Amino acid sequence: MENNSPAFSVLKVIGSILIVLVVIVALGVGLLTILEYKPAPEEPIEPIHAAKGKDSISTDDELTIMTWNMGYCGLSETADFFMDGGKSVVTQDEDSVKNNLLNIERIVAENDPDVVYLQEIDKDSTRSFGINQVKDFTENAFPDNSSSYATNFKVLFIPYPIPPIGHMDCGILTSSKYDIAESTRVSLPCPFSWPVRTMNLKRCLDISRVPVKDSDREFVFINLHLEAYDDGEGKIAQTRQLAEIMQAEYDKGNYVIAGGDFNQTFSSVDTSMYPPRGEELWQCGIIDESQFGDNFSFVMDNSNPSCRSLDRAYDSSDPNFQVYLIDGFIVSDNLKVDSVETLDYGFKYTDHNPVKMTVSFKNEK
Repeated sequence: MENNSPAFSVLKVIGSILIVLVVIVALGVGLLTILEYKPAPEEPIEPIHAAKGKDSISTDDELTIMTWNMGYCGLSETADFFMDGGKSVVTQDEDSVKNNLLNIERIVAENDPDVVYLQEIDKDSTRSFGINQVKDFTENAFPDNSSSYATNFKVLFIPYPIPPIGHMDCGILTSSKYDIAESTRVSLPCPFSWPVRTMNLKRCLDISRVPVKDSDREFVFINLHLEAYDDGEGKIAQTRQLAEIMQAEYDKGNYVIAGGDFNQTFSSVDTSMYPPRGEELWQCGIIDESQFGDNFSFVMDNSNPSCRSLDRAYDSSDPNFQVYLIDGFIVSDNLKVDSVETLDYGFKYTDHNPVKMTVSFKNEK
């Protein structure tokens, strides 16, 4: 006998709505699973503008290397972000993103590095209004450089939170005054399981090679952006793979510099000036340098922080504002580190400060 009571009718409506919601979620997860970005363990990268720089590096050269996490030009001094304790998902308007991009390009040009490692540079993402930052940097700002771009975050649509993150197409870019002879995207271990994995970064290394003049050696530039939001296992696995790759290149006689946003501090670095300011805030990991052996030096400059918390807009007057030291370089010992500096731009255009290093070749017989 059919129950036509008002209460039963309300329950039927609620039940129907729940069924529709479950179907929508299932279809969404299914679509994300089918379209999940699944890069191969290694993929060749076609260098951009490969024929406009110097074709090799001389052992008489002194090189300036710079690394900078651009924060997709959306994480300037006024920004906060929900995954770091803030409230915002959309952190800047379109004009601000364009302004941040132009100023980051200006600062890179003023520092005039021979090689720059960039992280969180968007190609076509909702969060940066579809602005192709890779194209702007390589074609407009530095058209004479040789560049290599590797995707590490590509999702059709991320449906959370409210408003949703949306479409994502982002990566890391290496730009060089020297011709990049060969580049490879090397996948790093992903610590997330399905279905979270379908909406997460697929971290990688961008390994670019430039011949060393009058030798069979290569200069190997490794650009990276390691795990941030895992429970620690991902960072450990990714760092272990990095160590193995760097040692293998060193054993060939190559010169190697890995640099970028490690989301970790090196174990030998004094970070007492940047202590944890609260358990609720994101905290970085620590890289145990001993797992790299004896052939590498670990380079960070603690005179200025390289990253700031996004739990709120940046306040330089607050001595308890959470800042970090997570950007730097690992350098093979056949190279001499002449200087390193974390450049203090006050997090005006991104939530990271750039790090600039100069190196030269050791006098080897």
